[in-house]
Amino acid sequence: MKRFTETTRTAEDAARQIGTEVKRIVKSLVFMVKSKPVVVLCSGDRRVSLVRLEEIFRTKDVRRATAEEAKAHTGYAIGGVPPFGYTGTVDLLLDEDLVRFETVWAAAGLPDAVFEISVNDLERLTAAESAAIAAIPGTQWER
Repeated sequence: MKRFTETTRTAEDAARQIGTEVKRIVKSLVFMVKSKPVVVLCSGDRRVSLVRLEEIFRTKDVRRATAEEAKAHTGYAIGGVPPFGYTGTVDLLLDEDLVRFETVWAAAGLPDAVFEISVNDLERLTAAESAAIAAIPGTQWER
């Protein structure tokens, strides 16, 4: 784990502090599907498509979790949510686009801490379902 004197709360902040490209930062984003929390792991240069999440979960009741919901379900504040180690039970999805990297950087539970992990270990440790989740500009998945 590496800690910094500056924040690593956003993918851009983390990339700047580490000295890497934003695409090598894993965002752990919390969504609510109906009333159930889902953490989506995706590359820092991608956005999660709400349309894809609606398709995957077969419901239109999908939204970003509030800061309070994210903390209640994961035990971590937004900007420090790691890809595993939650206090509650959450479903995990991993954007299949992450396989383009051998290693990535993820939040380590604090707004100033990150750790490097191989994508293979990330998949193994999270047991996340892999799916095409990233928004694709100019398609129905853009939203």
